[in-house]
Amino acid sequence: MIRLTRERHGLTQAQLALRAGTSQNAVSRLERGEISPSLGTIERLLAAMGERLELNVQRMIGDFDADHLADSMAQTMGERLERSLAWNRFGGQLAGVARSHER
Repeated sequence: MIRLTRERHGLTQAQLALRAGTSQNAVSRLERGEISPSLGTIERLLAAMGERLELNVQRMIGDFDADHLADSMAQTMGERLERSLAWNRFGGQLAGVARSHER
């Protein structure tokens, strides 16, 4: 999302980094999926391009695991957040392995 928005605005990574008060290396790592940015970081980068993040929630339609949903709802918000972050880290690791095998 950051890369597509940056390119749509015709900015280089260095230009975006300067506007957002970060480094070109940080923008590069984020765009390559090497780091998982916080919501605040995403909002700051988008704001530097004159954009804002909008989140939307919609009811799931179709097949979903009701038992899994009930299990999730029984957890605290912190437990759900930690599980989500663990899956995010796992996804990043998988992406890293896939990239290393493409080379």
